[in-house]
Amino acid sequence: MNQPAQTPTRVGALAHRALGMAREPAFRLGMRDLSGVSLGIAAWALVTGVAMVKSGMSVSMALFMSFVVYAGSAQLAVLPLMIAGAPLWVIWFTAFCVNLRFVILSSMWRQYFAHLPRRHRLAISYFSGDVIFVAFFKRYTGGERNPEQVPYFWGAAATNWGVWQAFSVAGIFLADQVPLSWGLGFAGVLALLGVLYSMLNDRTTWAATGVAAAVAVAAFALPLKLNILAAIAAAVAVGLMLENTERRLREWRAGPATLRAPDPARGERNPVLPLEEEQRP
Repeated sequence: MNQPAQTPTRVGALAHRALGMAREPAFRLGMRDLSGVSLGIAAWALVTGVAMVKSGMSVSMALFMSFVVYAGSAQLAVLPLMIAGAPLWVIWFTAFCVNLRFVILSSMWRQYFAHLPRRHRLAISYFSGDVIFVAFFKRYTGGERNPEQVPYFWGAAATNWGVWQAFSVAGIFLADQVPLSWGLGFAGVLALLGVLYSMLNDRTTWAATGVAAAVAVAAFALPLKLNILAAIAAAVAVGLMLENTERRLREWRAGPATLRAPDPARGERNPVLPLEEEQRP
């Protein structure tokens, strides 16, 4: 009997919390940081919307894909496969591989958002994106949590999601009025290259990007756009290998770890190597 009365209250509480977060200075800071790359996001979203309809997808299905999938790279990667009539497992596997990078990104988000409730973390997983990740980690590099990080994320996410959906929907409805001779695909690629360049901030990402480009060109003759999968797999492998190598080099330069005294409360009788979290100040 009380359930119908509780629902509006819960919705009102969420709305009140969202409005309170929107008033935070960090929220506006996140919006400002993402506004710098909004032009590239808008161009890429417009291209994605046009491509979905041009591929033969209905307007309603294109809108559904835009709002539910919300992953431009994966959407564009699977469209040629859908047109070619590729098996469903190939389409799913392609989308999985294209979005595999978010598994790595989520491990880095964890140190900032692991303390949040599960529903909040699920919402973050939907709204997170590459450009948000780059902006966030440029702003917060220490790995320490502070209260302004959550509103900053949501300010950036609101800007990214709003720009993407606005121009994706515009591309869906204006697809028939946008001729292919305009070269929007090339414009979208240029915009994405600009976004990509902002992410190349260390040797590992440069190396992984170079390997991905080389493999994609070398395997261009593969059917069903499988060169994309090959490029992603090679880039992930090289990136993980280089990160592991750099970590081992840092450990080697730091010298052997110092044994700490045994802790009888833990049942320890001999000196032991301290865990990584025990070494942090």
